[in-house]
Amino acid sequence: MKYGVTAATGKFGKRAVEYLTELVDKENIVALVRNTKKAEKILPTGIEIRQADYTDEEGLEKAFAGIGRLLFISSVPGGSYPRDKQHLNVVQAAQNAGVNFVAYTSFPHADQAKSLLASDHKITEKALTESGIKHAFLRNNWYLENQADLIKGALAGHPFQYSAGEGRVGWALEREYAEAAAKVLVTDVPKTVYEFAGNSLSFADLAKAVAGVSKRQFKVESLSEAEYRDELNKAGLQNAADIIIMIQNLIKEGELTENDRDLVDTLGRELTPLKEALLEI
Repeated sequence: MKYGVTAATGKFGKRAVEYLTELVDKENIVALVRNTKKAEKILPTGIEIRQADYTDEEGLEKAFAGIGRLLFISSVPGGSYPRDKQHLNVVQAAQNAGVNFVAYTSFPHADQAKSLLASDHKITEKALTESGIKHAFLRNNWYLENQADLIKGALAGHPFQYSAGEGRVGWALEREYAEAAAKVLVTDVPKTVYEFAGNSLSFADLAKAVAGVSKRQFKVESLSEAEYRDELNKAGLQNAADIIIMIQNLIKEGELTENDRDLVDTLGRELTPLKEALLEI
């Protein structure tokens, strides 16, 4: 059985490949990447590396040849080639190549989510369902690393600011999501949907945890959307303000609230305690 991992030179893909080497023989792992020279430098030795690009359906089909199980890592939105089209290329290529199973990294409660960030994931989940390929949707909640700048800023004494109100997030370390993805890929009878998340916490909860590991005091400021936008503009983040506010709003509206234990159950252990995770970041 050949196990393929797309986007294998990205942080998530690289970690997934590393965890996969602990579960199956290296000779059965195929890393699918855009840049093979980069992959040769950063990926474990002994695995097969194939060139593949989400914008090239024909090339993808060739790269997927002989792969039985595929970890399909979603691409980054906002590029010149639409993400939904990239993803449809992957699904069609997997179908044409005879891939038996696809584990796809999706969005929390993608079938119900209202956020624009979920739209491409909805399309991809629908395409996989209609393809007839056996699949598992790995609906990853937020990585704790997504708040790295906020956390590091507070540790340096800067205000801990947010506009998500009492909205809660199922933060966990990216490596834990990657490890779970690798485990699902090799599971004999996987579930169709995994709502992967850590324990749901508010930003106030996170700030309290950061204060517990900080050597400096910092202010915690729950702001209105307008106030938060002003602060982002002052920090020179005008170009990113819209997406940052969008994420704060979807958190406020409860789209990242999750208390499912899928991540813990798949890993077979409890998640890294928050204090240790913060120190790791």
